[in-house]
Amino acid sequence: MRIDVKNVAFCLVDVQERLYPHMTNKDEVEKNLLTLVKGLQLHEVPFIVNEQYKKGIGETIPSLRELVDDYPHFEKTTFSCCKNEETMIAINALGKKQIIVAGIETHVCVLQTCIDLLHSGYKVILVTDCVTSRKQNDTDIAIARLIQSGVIPTTYESLLFELTVNAKHPQFKGISALVK
Repeated sequence: MRIDVKNVAFCLVDVQERLYPHMTNKDEVEKNLLTLVKGLQLHEVPFIVNEQYKKGIGETIPSLRELVDDYPHFEKTTFSCCKNEETMIAINALGKKQIIVAGIETHVCVLQTCIDLLHSGYKVILVTDCVTSRKQNDTDIAIARLIQSGVIPTTYESLLFELTVNAKHPQFKGISALVK
């Protein structure tokens, strides 16, 4: 399946201040997430930002928050973003068939969101180098399970160039500069 920039939306899952410091590979994943978000913004991909129980877990981490502040945010207490009715209304209203997913924790909120998106008829693209959990094994098993369930795995660099399609695309230079 080709990932088509005209047919995608991005779902950011729970990259929050009080949880993020406990993640494995957090510095690398944060760098990857920042690149992903900036690249998706260059392509004008619509965003949905989710935050789990902000009173307890806090806001989206500052480095990402400044990039995504203007997009729709949804607070939830369910693990799956899709179990929050307002989130699903917003996702459905976008009219896209492919949903890119990244965030934390891979084995809980990301996994349940991806499975529910699949069950809702979406093609789900998991950016595997933009997800993490407290334990690496949890991330690895969750990614394997999601792939077996039908989620399309990719990396942020592969995804951004697939959305760009051609070295003559107006965003090619911007994307190239981001991934260097």
